[in-house]
Amino acid sequence: MIVECAACQTKNRVPAQRLRESSHCGRCKAALSPLEQPLAISSPDELDELTAQSELPVLVDFWAAWCGPCRAVAPELEKLARSKRGALVVAKVDTEAVPALAARFGIRSIPTLMLFRDGKLEKQVAGAMSAPQLVQTFGL
Repeated sequence: MIVECAACQTKNRVPAQRLRESSHCGRCKAALSPLEQPLAISSPDELDELTAQSELPVLVDFWAAWCGPCRAVAPELEKLARSKRGALVVAKVDTEAVPALAARFGIRSIPTLMLFRDGKLEKQVAGAMSAPQLVQTFGL
């Protein structure tokens, strides 16, 4: 997984199974804390690696830039990522940029949110929700 350093914006590769742990930027040595921001997924292989190898549950948001409800849920997902840091990975898949994933999962409406645990899809819900509603709906 590619994690951007908050201090110097360098992109660092972090194995999916180590996303729970703190690490350091390869360039500036600043701490890379467990993910506090949604992780952008850029390929089917990247999502497969994340869901299969992450020790944490993974909440995936399928979205598109032109979608109003998707833009409304984005800050809620950021709140959730911050509040559940070290306990949950929030990931985002732009259905326009990675249409193969949208096709694979049969995404018909966006935003669609999917929760994966141990590599398996546990729950899927369509529609925008607040951070507290996400916690309640997915049992986070």
